[in-house]
Amino acid sequence: MRTFDRVRVIGAGLIGTSIALGLKSAGYLLNIEDEDPEAEEIAQGLIGQSSSEEVPELVIVATPILTIPSLVREYGNRYPQATIIDIGGLKSEVIAEVEQFSELSMRFCATHPMAGREISGALAARGDLFEGRIWIYTPTVNASDLAIARALEIIRALGASEVRLDPREHDQAIAGISHLPQVVSSLLSASLIDLSDRDIKLAGQGLKDVSRLAASSSSLWSELLHANSAAVVDLLQIFARNLEDLSISLQNDDLRKTKEILELGRENHARIPGKHGGKRRDYWYLPIIIDDKPGQLAKIFDVCAMVGANVEDLSIEHTPGQESGLVTLALSQVDSGRVYEQLLHEGWKAHQPRESIG
Repeated sequence: MRTFDRVRVIGAGLIGTSIALGLKSAGYLLNIEDEDPEAEEIAQGLIGQSSSEEVPELVIVATPILTIPSLVREYGNRYPQATIIDIGGLKSEVIAEVEQFSELSMRFCATHPMAGREISGALAARGDLFEGRIWIYTPTVNASDLAIARALEIIRALGASEVRLDPREHDQAIAGISHLPQVVSSLLSASLIDLSDRDIKLAGQGLKDVSRLAASSSSLWSELLHANSAAVVDLLQIFARNLEDLSISLQNDDLRKTKEILELGRENHARIPGKHGGKRRDYWYLPIIIDDKPGQLAKIFDVCAMVGANVEDLSIEHTPGQESGLVTLALSQVDSGRVYEQLLHEGWKAHQPRESIG
């Protein structure tokens, strides 16, 4: 049951604009604003905003972490009947500041969607960005039932699945599942500084996958890492010890120890959720060589549909200097066999499915 209609989003970046697009599609009345006139104009154009005069029933603060507490207070005072939520990446400090104002904290519920892209800005926004993703909510100690209900309504309207945590639990979890991966990706890319352009061009999907997060905003991530520094430093010390252990095992030519370290990583990787947050499945990987021309992927998907196979994931690699590429499909073992046989029948250059991607 809908409890409100009018929503104002503060912040026309990737997340704010994606929320606005998704809620617009769900039938809510949307306004969006930003301190950057150009970003605001782009976002307003994307959602078809015609007026900014409507008094909102719910305000979503979608701005950098350091600005959130002051904006929550500002818009809470400006719209005294409105519920306020944020989407910031950290919760302890925000909630501690808001809880200093009893009436405001009753109307506030902190939230954090576990979704994003390595590119930012309104032009990168997608209305379906949150579908099937986890969305954490962390109410204040005296948040009203209405504030919590409205936060949950937003989460569900955008197709996400809610998880409730207290602020400290949230910030510790985020250090491991979000902040540490960003640091590792950024440091990996920084470590390639002496690699020549010729060698970089030889990179396959492995480097692209692990370095993807390094393309994220350095300003945004600097603020997040410093705001959550205690939890991040604890994890970095563990990471540093593992790195040192691996370095020593390589220096000592201790193959047994090296394998032990890598095996621990492999085993722990199985704990990471699979598709839609569910239990990770053991996929089979089907490599297919394709010509670099339009329509190739569509034809492959037609084959998958023909045999009733569900593609769980895919990667695409291009061969330097060649007009060909390699598509690798991740499927169930049964589906991989069916697709493989059909591709061979149709004359594709498909290779035998295998259990490991490497």
